[in-house]
Amino acid sequence: MASLAEIRARLQAAESNKGGQSTGGDNAIYPHWNMDEGASALVRFLPDGNSKNTFFWVERAMIKLPFAGVKGEMDSKITTVQIPCVEMWGEQCPILNEVRGWFKDKSLEEMGRKYWKKRSYIFQGFIKENPLSDDKTPENPIRRFIIGPQIFTIIKSALMDPEMEELPTDYERGLDFRISKTTKGGYADYSTSKWSRKESSLSEAELQAISTYGLFDLSESLPKRPGEAEMKVMKEMFEASVNGEAYDAERWGSYFKPAGMAAPAGGDSSSKSSAPAKVTAPAPVHVEEDDEPDVAPVVAAQPVKAAPSSQKAEDILAMIRARQNKG
Repeated sequence: MASLAEIRARLQAAESNKGGQSTGGDNAIYPHWNMDEGASALVRFLPDGNSKNTFFWVERAMIKLPFAGVKGEMDSKITTVQIPCVEMWGEQCPILNEVRGWFKDKSLEEMGRKYWKKRSYIFQGFIKENPLSDDKTPENPIRRFIIGPQIFTIIKSALMDPEMEELPTDYERGLDFRISKTTKGGYADYSTSKWSRKESSLSEAELQAISTYGLFDLSESLPKRPGEAEMKVMKEMFEASVNGEAYDAERWGSYFKPAGMAAPAGGDSSSKSSAPAKVTAPAPVHVEEDDEPDVAPVVAAQPVKAAPSSQKAEDILAMIRARQNKG
């Protein structure tokens, strides 16, 4: 388990490096986003079961791809599919590399923000006060939490406070955390969430649960790392989404699909992707209500003539790529 000093050092290093800039089918994930306005849940975070992780959380980065419905379905509504951003694994993300150039053009900035990655953070711990009457505690009471940027900022700020002397995950002298939900501007707001002021030890029952079930390796809660086949499909889906096309379950359903949609028996061999049809797709994941895009690239805007609203997205892509190739 990393010390508080090590966590602070890593957080400080991460800040310096910025340069200024569904749940998988069980109820192990605690859905705090389902709380009523004005309600709060008291939780106790635990360390990561992976001793190599300095932090007691893992970071997840996802990209939302909106589609104009589902191909072949009548009266289909806007459908969104989430795909993993490979920056989670220290790789360059081809989609973000494409989108990054859009921020040089004021007329494309809004579209760029729509396709920019969104971060969330996965923690684990106990629920000490639960306002959700219909939430059933699983046999293993150690739950996982998908925390959005707003709550994470509160967690991180307190860790950097020199008045915090012990790790909040310490079994004997740790701190509980209260997740409080209000609304602001019609959206869920968690800005009043906070750490408890008093240290407390885990109960005998909680210690026994850790002994019996062990701690989760939080990295196993991240989406599957995309291989070559998935990368090709992600590129296809991104371009189809920007072009305003419908989601094609026959082409992509074996790889990535909207939450709740069953994967097809096999892929469409007529797809322009030469990847094998049968690939296990990452489990559907919930994106927190207060998820926000990462800080988008800060670039000098270039004055351009606004594109007509009827202009095809593929033409926009071609225009951007041509401009980038010119330097």
